[in-house]
Amino acid sequence: MMNNVIVVASGKGGTGKSTVCICLSVALVKQGKKVLLIDSDSGMRGLDIMLDIEQDILFDASDAVCGNCSFGEAVYKSRHNDNLYLMAAPFDAENELSPSVFRQLVNSVKNNFDYVIIDSPAGIGSGFVTAAAPAGRALIVANAEPTSVRGGVKVRKKLEAASIGDIRLVINRFDKRMFKKLGFYRDLDAVIDASQTQLIAVVPFSIDISVIMQRGAAGIEFNSSLAAFDRLAKRIDGQRVPLVLN
Repeated sequence: MMNNVIVVASGKGGTGKSTVCICLSVALVKQGKKVLLIDSDSGMRGLDIMLDIEQDILFDASDAVCGNCSFGEAVYKSRHNDNLYLMAAPFDAENELSPSVFRQLVNSVKNNFDYVIIDSPAGIGSGFVTAAAPAGRALIVANAEPTSVRGGVKVRKKLEAASIGDIRLVINRFDKRMFKKLGFYRDLDAVIDASQTQLIAVVPFSIDISVIMQRGAAGIEFNSSLAAFDRLAKRIDGQRVPLVLN
């Protein structure tokens, strides 16, 4: 079986990385998979809000490893998506887990799920190192603009240094009209070349997706742009689905 632990990272904030985590997880669940989503952005967690379970969270990952609760008690079921579960990040940044402890935590639960999706903090700091520690695969989320792409290259080098070989690029919030107007790159191939990472998905820009996330309505409200995540989920699962370049 292919490695089922995937870290989702970005070189800078604002790429829509957490939205990619949520939408990919929902798409995998729609395909019959059981998914654990782990928020590893200590002190800045937000996936609980996006899944509409903010009020449910009593324990987080740090509670599980400190013995304040069992591992199972730190895992919360999504309100709107059967077979989607969340482990929240520590509410306080000082409770950030070490890479070795986080690896042990993920290894202890990963066999109970088809996929474990880890939402890494943006950048390549200590939180990123922890998030990447248990992963065997990685998605780098970038926008089609130079600072985001350059940050993605730095992330890729760190992932390779951590011996993660299966690394793919998600170009998120792509707006063809704006892309041409800005003129940073000749075409999408130039973005891919600059990122030094094989493309797995292009997700079109949609303000509606952002609205759905902030409402905590992932999985119950539909937007046509979400079809890109259905294709991404199939490709993640090893299915031969053609890329659709918007």
